[in-house]
Amino acid sequence: MAKKTARPVYRRIVLKLSGESLQSPKTFHSIDPDLTHKIAAQIKEIHDLGVQVGVVIGGGNIFRGTGATAHIQGIDRTTADYMGMLATVINSLALQDALEKQGCFTRVQSAIHMEELCEPYIRRRAMRHLEKDRVVIFAGGTGNPYFSTDTAAVLRAIEIGAEAVLKGTKVDGVYSADPHRDRKAFKYPTLKYIDVLNKGLQVMDTTAVSLCMDHRLPIVVFNLTQPGNIKRVVLGEPIGTTVR
Repeated sequence: MAKKTARPVYRRIVLKLSGESLQSPKTFHSIDPDLTHKIAAQIKEIHDLGVQVGVVIGGGNIFRGTGATAHIQGIDRTTADYMGMLATVINSLALQDALEKQGCFTRVQSAIHMEELCEPYIRRRAMRHLEKDRVVIFAGGTGNPYFSTDTAAVLRAIEIGAEAVLKGTKVDGVYSADPHRDRKAFKYPTLKYIDVLNKGLQVMDTTAVSLCMDHRLPIVVFNLTQPGNIKRVVLGEPIGTTVR
């Protein structure tokens, strides 16, 4: 008797990656080709299952436009945020290259217009790309300062009708405290949006979590560094932490 193939529990998702996910922990190169190709391979795995994939990637490996960093570097916050948006475009192009080398058709759409490099973000065009089995990478954040790429990921997910936001991190879920510093920290298998906000848990920023709560969009936080984990999440395996 033939073995049944597991079916994805999500038809369309947005994968949120940090810029640091492309950065080598050994050489500290801003974009490590091997890591980038490993992430691309995981994305291709779920794409081959028929899942429509949107990706939002941060720019922290190149430049982080947060207030604290901008203050330290003596750069105006608004200018720093725009610099961070440009960094996300660089990362998006690197990921696009890695995906296409694995035979996965990809489009980069940016909230900041730069037609020589990528398409402008147009919601209907993005949805059409997804319907044509192309991975769409959303670059440039929201196009506005003072908004994080977490918020950009949730915003794009809502706009394109995604069924979940998958956030890849270096830990296997959401903990009560930093598990590397506090031995008593414990992992939450599930959380409610309001608990994330009330407890100040570092899942996503408050704007992103509030948007998810308003639109009942699940967030799944999982360990990206474990090969095959994106596929496991998409197939509904109980890994990481799910915020509902």
